[in-house]
Amino acid sequence: MELFYFMVFGALSAVVAALELSKNSKDRINTSPAFNSFKNNYLVVYSLMMAGDWLQGPYVYYLYSTYGFGKGDIGQLFIAGFGSSMLFGTIVGSLADKQGRKRACITYCITYILSCITKHSPEYRILMIGRVLGGIATSLLFSAFESWLVAEHNKRGFEQQWLSLTFSKAIFLGNGLIAILCGLFGNLLVDSLSLGPVAPFDAAACFLAIGMAIIISSWTENFGDPSENKDLLTQFRGAAIAIASDEKIALLGAIQSLFEGSMYTFVFLWTPALSPNDEEIPHGFIFATFMLASMLGSSLASRLMARSSPRVESYMQIVFVISSASLLLPIITNVCCLQLLGFCTFEACVGIFWPSIMKMRSQYIPEEARSTIMNFFRIPLNIFVCIVLYNVDAFPITIMFGMCSIFLFVASILQRRLMAISDKPKMESWTAMDPEAEPLND
Repeated sequence: MELFYFMVFGALSAVVAALELSKNSKDRINTSPAFNSFKNNYLVVYSLMMAGDWLQGPYVYYLYSTYGFGKGDIGQLFIAGFGSSMLFGTIVGSLADKQGRKRACITYCITYILSCITKHSPEYRILMIGRVLGGIATSLLFSAFESWLVAEHNKRGFEQQWLSLTFSKAIFLGNGLIAILCGLFGNLLVDSLSLGPVAPFDAAACFLAIGMAIIISSWTENFGDPSENKDLLTQFRGAAIAIASDEKIALLGAIQSLFEGSMYTFVFLWTPALSPNDEEIPHGFIFATFMLASMLGSSLASRLMARSSPRVESYMQIVFVISSASLLLPIITNVCCLQLLGFCTFEACVGIFWPSIMKMRSQYIPEEARSTIMNFFRIPLNIFVCIVLYNVDAFPITIMFGMCSIFLFVASILQRRLMAISDKPKMESWTAMDPEAEPLND
């Protein structure tokens, strides 16, 4: 079986390399030197931020278990993280529109560094504080940086199509190559150098500190709605009005929640699926294989988005159907080789999903409340993941995969509807739709 893992890894590596090396003029977007400098600066920062996140992931559960906590206590810590992201993260993330996206990105770095520091303590309360801080940081990671990028890109007058190039490169690097390198680096720290399970968290804090220094020194501030007369509740109300009044935004939020909910559930399911009888499997190597598949997807997405046809709204329907079918394999067959191929297909769909959903968000979400609305989208996601975590042992694994497959198929139906209405005029500014909102001063 291990030979098959190596074969899949090698095949994916060859395909990704071939895709990147074979790009022609139709697959590339001609840009300006000023944009390339801006893009590269963002990619360096985003890669450092993702390194800070990826280094921690594989060792959180392991660290808690070495401190002597059981499955129940660890489960509560994980639920606290997602619950914090849903509650506190939504509030803190929404402040980015008013207080500034650059400040929010710096807050992410500080919050996550503090979360890493708490990992040195075996005290349950300290670890719980760390999970709460980590939940807040996660919300900022997936809203503040993208919001800053879109606003800054538009402020500098770059072409809209160039934004898709930054998105696809960010996913290729941050969610692919960086994830693989962090897995290898974490393994070096913990196993080869025997520095203990807390070492990856210290390394993550260092990467976050470096990234924060670059943000402070080279990024400019931008805002969503900086008007002083709006409190947080008014911001929330305005964002809710925007979602309720524009079907495209509501559909986008539902699609994102359905896909990401299935994706996070898959994270908990792939290990028992590939080792149903607790067989020894190379977790790190399989994880690296999944990340290669994700890189393959993001490379395909960059090619698709470089062309005027097909549109993102069109090809994402197919992506959701394929991802739905791929998660049916554990229900249909017990053959691990076929399941692994299906999981790699799903991860390739994840690689296509991220830059594509980012592009659609840049098109449909109003700038004034971008971070607020993006954090609203994460509320049903976090509720869903908390429910799954709490009941992970209550249902057979086939039921869980079936549920994810249904969610993804529903996402394809909603995507079809989004495609049908995508040419409708964009909604008016959400501030104009809020009867209690005062017009912004020039």
